[in-house]
Amino acid sequence: MNILNQAFKTPYTTAPFSQINNEDFLPAVKAEIQKTKAEIDAITSNPEAVDFENTIEALEFSGEHLDRVTSIFFNLNSAETNEQIQKLAQEISPLLSEFGNDVRLNEALFKRVKTVWEEKDQLSLNPEQKMLLDKTYKNFSRNGANLPEDKKATLRNIDMELSKLSLKFGENVLAETNSFELHITDENELKGLPESALEAATDEAKSRKKEGWVFTLNYPSYIPLMTYAENRGLRKKMSLAFGSKAFHGNEFDNREIIKQIVNLRQQRAELLGYKTHAHFVLEERMAKTAEKVNSFLAELLEKAKPAAKREFSQLESFAKETDGIDRLEKWDGAFYTEKLKQKLFDLDDEKLKPYFKLENVIQGVFTVAKRLYGLTFEETKDIDKYHEDVKTYKVLDENKKLTAIFYADFHPRAGKRNGAWMTIYKNQYKRNEENSRPHVSIVCNFTKPTSSKPSLLTFNEVTTLFHEFGHALHGMLANTTYPSLSGTSVYWDFVELPSQVLENWCYEKEALEIFARHYETDEVIPMEYVKKIKESATFMEGMQTLRQLSFGMLDMSWHGANPKDITDVKEHETNAFKSTQLYPETSETCMSPAFSHIFQGGYSAGYYSYKWAEVLDADAFELFKEKGIFNKEVADKFKENVLSKGGTENPMELYKRFRGKEPQPDALLRRAGLIGSK
Repeated sequence: MNILNQAFKTPYTTAPFSQINNEDFLPAVKAEIQKTKAEIDAITSNPEAVDFENTIEALEFSGEHLDRVTSIFFNLNSAETNEQIQKLAQEISPLLSEFGNDVRLNEALFKRVKTVWEEKDQLSLNPEQKMLLDKTYKNFSRNGANLPEDKKATLRNIDMELSKLSLKFGENVLAETNSFELHITDENELKGLPESALEAATDEAKSRKKEGWVFTLNYPSYIPLMTYAENRGLRKKMSLAFGSKAFHGNEFDNREIIKQIVNLRQQRAELLGYKTHAHFVLEERMAKTAEKVNSFLAELLEKAKPAAKREFSQLESFAKETDGIDRLEKWDGAFYTEKLKQKLFDLDDEKLKPYFKLENVIQGVFTVAKRLYGLTFEETKDIDKYHEDVKTYKVLDENKKLTAIFYADFHPRAGKRNGAWMTIYKNQYKRNEENSRPHVSIVCNFTKPTSSKPSLLTFNEVTTLFHEFGHALHGMLANTTYPSLSGTSVYWDFVELPSQVLENWCYEKEALEIFARHYETDEVIPMEYVKKIKESATFMEGMQTLRQLSFGMLDMSWHGANPKDITDVKEHETNAFKSTQLYPETSETCMSPAFSHIFQGGYSAGYYSYKWAEVLDADAFELFKEKGIFNKEVADKFKENVLSKGGTENPMELYKRFRGKEPQPDALLRRAGLIGSK
């Protein structure tokens, strides 16, 4: 029998990766869909009077094993993919899309759900049950349950097509990332690059059976070259390659796919009675409306733009003085920003990296989690994994009781998409007197160890690790009854709060002293460096804010208005970027064809949420700063009202319960140095 269709007889019922063959996935998914259909049929044919337990709860716990199988499959498709998995994804995604619609468009099932929903005021439901009922009803009503049959059929076709297109989008970006290499054989071309970057490039060349140095578009290879290479021509070549992924007019070009995706999303929204895709999405967000998002972005733009212009002018003058550069281009930004930062603060990543050995930073984030939330992480070898690089841990609470299983996957490889993310292999939930604990994973693309050095992280990689670990804590500390309300299953513009708030500890002396130790001498990071990290934290913050706002505004330009008249992707993007543009335009590059967050991930009409959550996290961290960054009382309040509650209540109510008031945007502007302190 297919291993995937059985209860997993593994430690803690973890995914049995080593026993799974790729060809197991398609038949397993088909079999689990049939099982889940039988569970749905049992609900709709139940002769007893319709109630919350036999309809809403029964539906909530249906398809549990289907969720597990598909989570394994799609996580592998992101972290350890190959041609066979990608081909399977093109078959499996439409099946799941069709099945999802079979459920949401099942009239008998919706009739039962609607009956409970209409009686909700007479039922004695607790807040979590009310939220589950509301979410379940909206999952039907917002996805076509009230539509006539012909429109339901149209919706099914749209959803199936969208599932295929977003997969293809991601495959194209990965193919373009993997197909590019910059092969250098003359060391003189690489002046300015630190030894660590050269060693990594040598290792990359050797792995490809080449002499010299090879640089790729993976972040640990790309960013050092853009930051330190004195050869402006090389920086330009890399910048144009990075900025033109899936924009080459070849088989991997994503422009037509983008137009198809945004138009299908618009059709879907109109079919369901919404003005645009953004209006549909934002109804279930803290922001609520496209108008509110646009005014939020515009307000931050107004406050950040003067600072950004001043910073850009400062950078231009510095580049001219230093190297006689008359016109600052995109490929000059990171290089001269780093040079100016070194001049002003006498600080650079190469000075800091020896203090950020990956293993020490991991232990550091574990210690922070222990001091805040009482968690202990024990590495274990008896949990199966999908790649030898993956580390596995048992997470225990203060009473040595299992809280979660944690997977961590840190380095780039050909089968892994770029970036960093947190994901879940198994949700937490409570059922039959048991609190079933979650299996949580973080996936990153950090600097690899070389033949002579361990993995030494840039400071940006340190904050990325803390960020993803903040998401992981949200998953690990979940304590809800229902899996669909557990952990990170919250409004999208609330989900970044736990991740972004944890980044703040990276800037605090008390936290840095725990893990920032020289990898050779074990010397704690000098306090002068800590001081400079703090001072430089807001360096070029205006430009950085403008960059984030530009992505949010690009997202809203694709999804906040009818896209039917957009014929040229590049032209549309150029117009969307006009109010945030500082660098000269380059005709060879276009961001949208590789903007995976909004065309492959779940951030469509939601990219603004990074900035939205920054408002929350800056406001939340002010309380920690006020009481002490390891204050148990504040940590307990955050755990109780945010981390453990998942999506069981309205996020603003949860936030106010933690903070005692609504968040103040000024906290973010103060932290960014864009307005004065209190």
